[in-house]
Amino acid sequence: MHLRFLCSSVAANSNNSISSVLTNRNPRNLEKLRIGYKPDGYHLEKKGRCFWHKLELTISGRYISASIQHFENGKVIKASTNEWALQKQLYRSTDYSAYVNLARVLAQRCLQMGIIEVRSDIEPPNADGKIAAFLKTLEEHGLTLVEAPQFKQSHPWDLNRAEKPWEVTN
Repeated sequence: MHLRFLCSSVAANSNNSISSVLTNRNPRNLEKLRIGYKPDGYHLEKKGRCFWHKLELTISGRYISASIQHFENGKVIKASTNEWALQKQLYRSTDYSAYVNLARVLAQRCLQMGIIEVRSDIEPPNADGKIAAFLKTLEEHGLTLVEAPQFKQSHPWDLNRAEKPWEVTN
């Protein structure tokens, strides 16, 4: 009897109604919708500044480091064969398997952070080399190496209007 009284009092409470106003506090929300600011740079500068997230691969004599760089905040995610957990699992820190396993770890960290698209300017010297295996493993584990273009507002007089990325048309 007492339980029924509690349930009816909770249902009658006005605090359980859903608010019609929602404030999204995610700073990356506009980037996910493709309407956030994406720096272009000047036309005389070298190419490669138009990105939200960029893949960087650093190869030294003893270790390999891979990181994801945000255009404002710098390095957001980093993985290296210098990390203790990776070193214990690898025979060598610069061989073929090190590149593949580093790509697996970086892809997992990116997906956990919610980053699914990154810009990659890395060109592998060989089609079947270590760097090509690194990039292929990133794609196999769910990371897209090309960012979608920024959505630009179309004008009423434009002949072709781009599809809005937040609308579902099935």
